[in-house]
Order: sequence, then structure tokens, then C-alpha cells
Amino acid sequence: MLMIFTILLIVYILIGIFIIIKLLLNGIHPTKTLAWMLAVFTIPVGGMLLYLSLGRNRRKNKLFEQKNQKVTAYLKHVEESYDPMSVSEDQEHYRVVHLISKNSGFAASSNNSVTLLKDGEATFNAIFSALEKAEKFIHLQYYIFENGELANRLFQLFESKSKKGVSIRILYDGIGSFSLSKKYIRQLRNAGCEVYSFLPIQFGKFLSSINYRNHRKIIVIDNQVAFTGGINISDKYIKGDPYLGIWHDRHVKLEGPIVHSLHAVFAMDWYATNNDDQILSSTYFIKHKRAGCSDAQIVHSGPDSDFSSTQQVYFSIINQAKRYVYIINPYIIPGEGILKALQVAALSGVDVRLLLSDKSDSSIVRQCVRSYFEGLLKSGVNIYLFPENFLHSKIIIADDTISSIGTTNMDIRSFEHNYEINAVVYDDKFAKNLRNDFLKDCNKSIRLKYDTFVKRPWHDKLKEGIAKVFSPVL
Repeated sequence: MLMIFTILLIVYILIGIFIIIKLLLNGIHPTKTLAWMLAVFTIPVGGMLLYLSLGRNRRKNKLFEQKNQKVTAYLKHVEESYDPMSVSEDQEHYRVVHLISKNSGFAASSNNSVTLLKDGEATFNAIFSALEKAEKFIHLQYYIFENGELANRLFQLFESKSKKGVSIRILYDGIGSFSLSKKYIRQLRNAGCEVYSFLPIQFGKFLSSINYRNHRKIIVIDNQVAFTGGINISDKYIKGDPYLGIWHDRHVKLEGPIVHSLHAVFAMDWYATNNDDQILSSTYFIKHKRAGCSDAQIVHSGPDSDFSSTQQVYFSIINQAKRYVYIINPYIIPGEGILKALQVAALSGVDVRLLLSDKSDSSIVRQCVRSYFEGLLKSGVNIYLFPENFLHSKIIIADDTISSIGTTNMDIRSFEHNYEINAVVYDDKFAKNLRNDFLKDCNKSIRLKYDTFVKRPWHDKLKEGIAKVFSPVL
């Protein structure tokens, strides 16, 4: 027995040393490296399991490697399909445009139409109207796809369209859509739809994939029209739920060359999931007519990206704001870089406002978010709590000239662990529309004051401090 224990201990130590070497080689932040070293050697077995599921640097050890000839050729077609946005080094937002182009590989394009969709009813009315017009294909990807009234309407439409020869591909996240019934998925497949789960729960891959989720929401129809934003396929956007009520959110309808960029993200996710290279065919490209007057650009990121693209875009927009930067986001757990950018902007005289929901779908997340309020308020950041149901939008607007709307929360999970997508719009009219909506929501929200907030009960501060410890994985 002693011999077996000794062998197991030696194996455990060797595995621990191997993990430490990987930590050092992968260049993780020093504080994270130290934290994982302590976890591995002070929490028997559990420390290693936690590292394997939460701690690995996926920018070094990628889940999917897509840099091959087929993908490269496909992305070249995407680039050739743009109406390129004219921008020079002396123009506003040149740096953001260049940053996204370098990070995500998508240039900014002109002649797009970008339509803001407010809340579930308007969003799904627009989506179903566009789906009804599909003639060639429907490609749909969601983090949360739940059974219910919306799912049933979609099935009926897909069944009808499939009979007419429309190709339908559906991609859903294995954890976010865990409740989607197997019966419903079988019905979709029997109706002629191709349906796959992104990183499903599988024996042998559970620890390596559980922490990395596809949070994107994408619909592309015939490469003519596309949708993205914060709204999932869930009845809580039209009927609500018992505690949070109807979820408030924003989505966008996109038309023009920008649609090719959104479709490219879906195509790469589809290819990564099932290795189906038919979706990389040039037959999916069309020549767009002028759809509108908006310049726009798609930014996407994930644990496989070389850099945290969406985080860098948020940082750049905040850093370059001259007059104001307004942010709507339900999960503001910013991390050091974004936190400092917000504080520096506010201290420099920029009007920085954060609009969050007073309610939350997670108690620990709510406490963690609030743990950052005191420091933000002290630096001059204005914080508003929206009292009506649950505000789920992910929007940033600056100086009436640039805005971003999409799936990315302002937290470490979205920046480091999730696959995300945002549309960045360089359009004064669109930005002003978002700004006016933002100010209306602020007028009916609760504004926090530093002098009052700092006097909150000590037990609230304690709960916030405990929750903040878990911020890297929330």
C-alpha cells in the first residue's frame, strides 16, 4: 500500500511540475501563474482539474486551428467582396479601423444599411420577415436556443423552406443551449436542416472545453441580410420570466457588403465544428448593390484568437473618446485594462456613463459587478441602474461618431474565454440614435452617488469582495 501511495505521489508531483513548466512557457500574467502554482500544489487533485478546465492559455494551445489553404482562400474572397471604406491616417477612428483589420482580418466596408432593433418583439418580427424571403440558404447560430414559442415558429418556417429547396444550417452552443430538447433537434434534422452543437459535452473532452463557449448570435440569409446582437432564441425576450420579466436588449439588421464578414464568422465556426468545407465555397458570394450609407466593420474574438480583439476595440474606443463614452452592458467586470481606461477617461474630463440593470440573472455576478462601482464612482464615472426588468444589451457609443453593438460583455469571460462578435458602426446618425435611446433610459434609471454608495453596509462590501475573487471565471 505504501509503495502504491509513493508511486501516486511521484506521478502527482511530476504532473504538477509539467503544469508549472507549461504555465511558465505560455507567458500567462505573473499573478495568474502564481495563483495556479499555489492551486496545483495546495489543492490535492482539484487544483489540477481546475487548471485543466479553467487555466490553460488557449491563445497558445488553441481549441481549433483554422489557418489552412481552404480558409485562407475563403477569407480572400471575403476581402474581395467589400466596398472598402475610405480612411486615411489623419481621419477619425483610423486606429480602430486598422486595429480590427489587423486583429480580426475584416476591413471596414461602405454602402451598408444598419438598422437598430429594440427588444424582442421588433427583433423577431424583422428576423421572421427576412427568413420568409429566403431563397437559397439560412445560416443560424446562437448561444442560447431554447424550446418554446419562438423555437416552434422557427421549426415551422424551416420545415416549409426546406421543402422549397432552401439549405438550412443551425449551430448552437453545447452549454448555452443545453436545455434544447433532443426531440426538437431530431425534428429539425428530419425536416432537412443540418444541426450541430458547438463544443458539446463529451466524455474525455469535458475539462478541455467546458470553459470555452460560443456566445455569438448570427443569422445570415442568402448573404443579402444578416442579424447580430445580444438577443438569443428564447421566449424571455417576448414573454419574460417570473423574476426578471421581459429582457430588454438590442439587435441590428445588416445589409450590404458587411454581410459577407458576418457570414465568414459563421462559416469558420461551422467548418471548425464538423469539418464541412462546402460552406467555404465561392458560390456563397454575391455582388451587393448599395444598401445604405453606413461604414461598418465586424470584429470577432475567441480563445483561439492571437489577441483579445473585442477587448482591444472597447479599450481603443474608450481611450480615444474626446467628449463622451456611453456604455450599456449587464456584466461589467472589466479587468485591469478596461478599468483603468474608464477611470483615466473620466478623470480627463470625458463624460463616462455606464448603464446596467438593477436586477441580475446571477447573484454572484451582481455582487462582483458592484465590487467595481466604488472605484469607478470615485474617479468620476457616472453609473445608472435600469429598474425595469433586465437590461441585457451590449453597446458602446462615443462622440456621436462611433458605436459598437453585439454579443460581447465587458467581462473577463467574454474577453478571454468566449467566442464573441460585434458590429462596429462608423455612422453619426446611427450613433446619435443610440445616444438618444441611452439618455432616455438614463432618465428613468437610478443614478448612484459616490458619497451614498460608499456608506453601504459592511456585509454588502464583504459579499462584493468575496464575489470579486471569482471574477476571472464569471
